[in-house]
Amino acid sequence: MSESNFVDYVKIYCRSGSGGAGSTHFRREKYIPKGGPDGGDGGRGGHVYLRANRNLWTLLHLKYERHVFATSGESGSAKRSTGKDGEDRYIEVPCGTVVHDAETGEYICDVTDDGQTVMLLRGGKGGRGNTHFKTATNQAPRYAQPGEPCEERAVILQLKLLADVGLVGFPNAGKSTLLSVVSAAKPKIADYPFTTLEPNLGMVQYRDNRSFVMADIPGIIEGASEGKGLGLRFLRHIERNSLLLFMIPSTAKHIDKEYKILDRELVRYNPELAGKNRVIAITKTDLSDAKELSALKKTLPKGIPSVMISAVTNSGITELKDLLWTELNRETFHDADEIIRRDMDLSNGEDEDV
Repeated sequence: MSESNFVDYVKIYCRSGSGGAGSTHFRREKYIPKGGPDGGDGGRGGHVYLRANRNLWTLLHLKYERHVFATSGESGSAKRSTGKDGEDRYIEVPCGTVVHDAETGEYICDVTDDGQTVMLLRGGKGGRGNTHFKTATNQAPRYAQPGEPCEERAVILQLKLLADVGLVGFPNAGKSTLLSVVSAAKPKIADYPFTTLEPNLGMVQYRDNRSFVMADIPGIIEGASEGKGLGLRFLRHIERNSLLLFMIPSTAKHIDKEYKILDRELVRYNPELAGKNRVIAITKTDLSDAKELSALKKTLPKGIPSVMISAVTNSGITELKDLLWTELNRETFHDADEIIRRDMDLSNGEDEDV
């Protein structure tokens, strides 16, 4: 079995550059045998940066580059010449990458926007040359500052996928099939549990050339928040989704019970997921008749938007897209309504004053 190209966790060792030493040079020319000090400053060491790149979607390229070293600054020289600065190093990562200290687990930074740059390690400052230490009583200082030492640190990079809609469900709920129908993504599809072993992203085309990103997460089982199955490894990818689409097949014995299990595992992993917007999709409706589907509707959780679909027959797919788009933009629409309402109130107040 070939190794997966999707890597969402990697540990690397980083080191900035040391500062160059200052020079203790003295001016020496043909007719100036005892010139004063003219040693230049050392160059600064190179910094180590983390930079988000929207063209990357995995940390695979860092799997084979576990050491990132910036170069040191060069020493100062004669005629007050400053040494060359060390070369900076940029670690390119996908948007949505979180960085923690490998030893302490301390949170360091998080990059989510394309081009966002964060300094991980600062290069050492260059030492000052002897020209800085000349005084009236010490006109020939024979010492200069050494450069500052480098910084070094082992860090853990974790990728949390950035998607608008995250698919949540038990294995074989039809998540990969749905993604293959509504987008150009080609996830592996088969009739056995844990067919999906890595997250898949797909761009879903909507009306008027609009679109949103959907993420297929490997199936969750009861106890995933405690490390069972594959859920624990991939649950973090759900944290960044704007909307969660719970997928439960129509053949399930207890729709409400399955939803509660999925919801419980998410909340146990991260309590903040309890307030995440969500939609329920009853899948594989082509396997049930109209009477069974009518009975299923009465068992759905109250207060949560729902839709019945079949990715095989394309039944309900258009309604699902409409519902997802409405829920994704609900906060935007609500804010716009508030602005309009506030403007109307202000206008009415001005009219009354007149």
